[in-house]
Amino acid sequence: MRTRLNDDIKAAMKSGDKRRLATLRLITATIKDRDLSAHVDEQGQATGRDKLADQDILALLQKMIKQRRESIEIYRKAGRDDLAEQEAEEIAVIEAYLPQQMNEDEMRAAVAGLVADLNAKGLKDMGRVMAALKERYTGTMDFGKASAMLKEALK
Repeated sequence: MRTRLNDDIKAAMKSGDKRRLATLRLITATIKDRDLSAHVDEQGQATGRDKLADQDILALLQKMIKQRRESIEIYRKAGRDDLAEQEAEEIAVIEAYLPQQMNEDEMRAAVAGLVADLNAKGLKDMGRVMAALKERYTGTMDFGKASAMLKEALK
């Protein structure tokens, strides 16, 4: 993933695509920042981790997309369609690095399958099921929607 990002930065520089270049640089800066924080834990002890795994990067990209979607709503309410459009363009760039997203039917099947596999009975098991979903489907599932589906399934 890192190699692809660096190659795409070079291509964006050559083509003069400023929006894409800025977004790719933001992604790499965020990854580097998280790489540095992966070296130590909350207590300042060495973790032995050199850098983020690809699964962690996928989760980071999903978080970046979620932040931009929230910003789009705020900008539209404030009448700043120009800024909302900029955020939408950044989302398009970031989404290119995520695997194919699951549709609603696939998400429902995955949620139902894990509920059955983990023998989840009620809302008290929600955390355990969500952790398993994130472990198995990071980068391919919208966990906000999955959470709502899981609540529905556990009622």
